[in-house]
Amino acid sequence: MPSPNKKEITDVGDIPTLHDLYASKELTPLSEAELIDEMGDAEGYAADESLNKRVSIWRGDITVLKASMIVNAANSSLLGGGGVDGAIHRAAGDELYEECKTLGGAETGETKVTGAYDLPSTFIAHTVGPIYSTRNPGQSQDQLESCYRTSLEHCQEKKAETIGFSSISTGIYGYPIGDATHVALEQTRIFLEKDDSIKRVIYVVFSAKDERVYRSLAPIYFPTPAAPAADSAAEPAVDAAAETAPETRTESQVQPQVEPTPEAETREEKRSAAETISEAKA
Repeated sequence: MPSPNKKEITDVGDIPTLHDLYASKELTPLSEAELIDEMGDAEGYAADESLNKRVSIWRGDITVLKASMIVNAANSSLLGGGGVDGAIHRAAGDELYEECKTLGGAETGETKVTGAYDLPSTFIAHTVGPIYSTRNPGQSQDQLESCYRTSLEHCQEKKAETIGFSSISTGIYGYPIGDATHVALEQTRIFLEKDDSIKRVIYVVFSAKDERVYRSLAPIYFPTPAAPAADSAAEPAVDAAAETAPETRTESQVQPQVEPTPEAETREEKRSAAETISEAKA
């Protein structure tokens, strides 16, 4: 039993994947109409179960996640701050702060990697998310995309097989959670399609609300194969037999169809003529 002062560690292998969530009906595929609402005229993503087995959504504490790498939503100093950034620094210990002092800070959209020290993970990727700009949302999106992309690139370079993302820029930096989630999912999908070294990506969310957002949008970027449609030709056996079986009649109902021969026609004509002559004589 863990000490009251020590949090229980969560291993990546204990977290269900999107494949598992689909199988348990906790994740629902989007209808065609819902996909059109979300994607418009854009071409949707193909279903790929191998990718769905490499992605997870987990509501929990990123400081207890045992992954090869976790991603810290850092500020530009990289020296710690509020929210998840402060929590990671406190849990990792003073050595993390000392290493971060040697990094010289980072630009928005840039990512730098340190050891994880007292955390159960091996590495920490410190990425600086954008402060959301309503005047220039396109720039904010480009910078946030860079955060996810460069974090995945560092994971690949470090030969780290599992990576847990905190929700970048959605706290005091004000990035709308829905828009940020689209970026996170899309950048992950694009990267995993070209890379097979990263075995698991975990989106670590803090609130039930954020978890619902991730679950509602994940089927856009990681759809599941559609269930096979019911075979409309498979009608009940009795009905099909009734429609296709030949009509059955008793022998007494069957009337032979005999074509008249020329001779029979001649005899009938002669008989008819004889009856006419006989009637005339009478």
